[in-house]
Amino acid sequence: MKLFRRKNLGESVLTLRLWRFTGSAILNLVFFMLLTAYLLPLGYMFVTSVKAPEQVADGLGAPLYPAINPLYHYQGRDYALVDVPTPDGVKQWAMINSRQTTYAEFIDPQNPNRGPIHWDGDWRTLKKVYVFSLTFKAFKYWEPANLPQGILNTLIVIGISEIGVLITSIAVAYGFSRFRIPGGKWLLFLLIATILIPDSITLLPTYIFYIKLLPHQSFHFPWEWLPLIAPHFFSSAIFVFLLRQNFLSIPRDLDEAAMLDGAGPIRILIQVILPQSIPVVTTVAMLHFFYMWNEFRISSLYLTGNQDFWLLASRVQNGPPDPGVNPESAIQAGALLLMIVPVIVLLAFQRFFMQDMAVTGTEK
Repeated sequence: MKLFRRKNLGESVLTLRLWRFTGSAILNLVFFMLLTAYLLPLGYMFVTSVKAPEQVADGLGAPLYPAINPLYHYQGRDYALVDVPTPDGVKQWAMINSRQTTYAEFIDPQNPNRGPIHWDGDWRTLKKVYVFSLTFKAFKYWEPANLPQGILNTLIVIGISEIGVLITSIAVAYGFSRFRIPGGKWLLFLLIATILIPDSITLLPTYIFYIKLLPHQSFHFPWEWLPLIAPHFFSSAIFVFLLRQNFLSIPRDLDEAAMLDGAGPIRILIQVILPQSIPVVTTVAMLHFFYMWNEFRISSLYLTGNQDFWLLASRVQNGPPDPGVNPESAIQAGALLLMIVPVIVLLAFQRFFMQDMAVTGTEK
C-alpha cells in the first residue's frame, strides 16, 4: 500500500513538472513569436540598407537577402550572369545578345573560347544569378561630412526645449502635488484632458499663430526653430501627470522637517523633492529626448524652405539628393543611424530609468 502511494505521488510530481515545463515552453514560444514580429521591420531596414542598388531596382526578381548579380567582362563590356536551362543542366552564362524575344546569345565564363552560344527560348523568363553580398554604399551618403549640421541643429533644439519642458513640468507638478489650489482638482482634470486632443487639430491654429500673428523681427534667435521650442516652455500634460504622481509618493513629513529648518518652497523642491525623484525626472527627460530626436512633422511644416535649419530626421526622410544612391536603401540606412543614438541613450540611463528609491526607510 505504501509502495502504491509512493508510486502515485511520484507520478503526480512528474506530471506537475511536465505541465510546468510545457507551460513555460509555450509561454516562451509566444513571447519569441511576438518579439520576432516586433523586430521584423528592423530586420527589413537593415537588409534593405545593405542591398546593392541593382538588387533593389530588380524588385521581385531579386532574393530577399542581400546579394549582387555577378558580371562577366567580355570584349570591353560587362554582362550579367543568368541561369540558363540546358540539356546538361542549368548553366550560369553571361547574356551578350538579347535583341529578340525568341532567342538569345550567351557566353560561357568557364569556356569563353567556345564563343557565343545560341539559345532558343524567351530570355525574359530567365532569372539572374545572385550571390550573397553586403553592400554598404548606402551608408556612404550618411558619412560625417553630411551629418554635422543636422546633428547640431537637433541637439540645439533638444537642449533648449529639454530645459523648458523640465522646468515648467516640474513646477506645475510640484504645485499640484504640494499646494492647495482653488479648483485644483478640476484644473488637473482639464490638464489631463488635453492629452486626448490630437495634434492634428491644433496644427492649423498654431500655424496661423506663428506665421500671421507673431512679428518675426522681434526674435533674436532663429525664427525657424521657434515653433519647435516654444510649446515646450508651457509644460507637457503627460509629464506633469507622471511627475505629480511621483511627488505625491514622497512623504510630507520631509517637507515639514525642511520647513522647521527654515526652508522655503523652492528650497524644498530643489533639496528634498528632486533628489528623490531622479528616476522619474530622468524618464521624462529621456521621453522628451526620444520625441524630439525623431521629430519630423512640425519641422517639415516650418523648415521646408530653409534646409540649413533642418533637423536630422528631416534630412534622413528627404533622402539623398545624389542620383547615384538608391533612395530606398539610403533612407533605410539613415533610419538605422537615426535609431542608434536613442538606443545608446537608453542603455546609458537605464539604471536611472529602472531603479526605485528608498526614502528614510520607506519604500516608494
